Amino acid sequence: MLRALHAQLRNKTMHKQYLALVKGVWDKKWRTVKEPLLKNAQNSIVKVSSDGKASETRFKIVQRYQGATLVEACPMTGRTHQIRVHTACKGHNIACDDRYGDEGFTKEMKKLGLKRLFLHALHITFYHPVTEKEMTVSAPLCEQLSALLDKLQKC
Repeated sequence: MLRALHAQLRNKTMHKQYLALVKGVWDKKWRTVKEPLLKNAQNSIVKVSSDGKASETRFKIVQRYQGATLVEACPMTGRTHQIRVHTACKGHNIACDDRYGDEGFTKEMKKLGLKRLFLHALHITFYHPVTEKEMTVSAPLCEQLSALLDKLQKC
């Protein structure tokens, strides 16, 4: 089973959707970020680099708030920290990202009760290795993330 699922990841037949709360206001409804990513093996920090591997993430605006945007992020490639680096390199750091985040934005979100990175795996779609039927597994937002969005809605 595990080998079959890993094969789907390698062959890009598995589709993943995440929600991320990012700094600032996205200026387009859809946005694709295609920046090559290079991982430093010593400290696992990833950066945009022409020496890196091709990477693509597609974004869609879900909701705009004052000073922040909730986006759906769909990585088309599977690089380490891909969504986090792609948002940061465009100036839209993810809330409470201790590696690639914006200190001021993180401080604002912590004042509102956020205690973790606001990157949530919402849906994953794959083919069941035995039945070969398409399956989607979903996870609702946890209470902490939902509560933060409620607070932002009221601002």
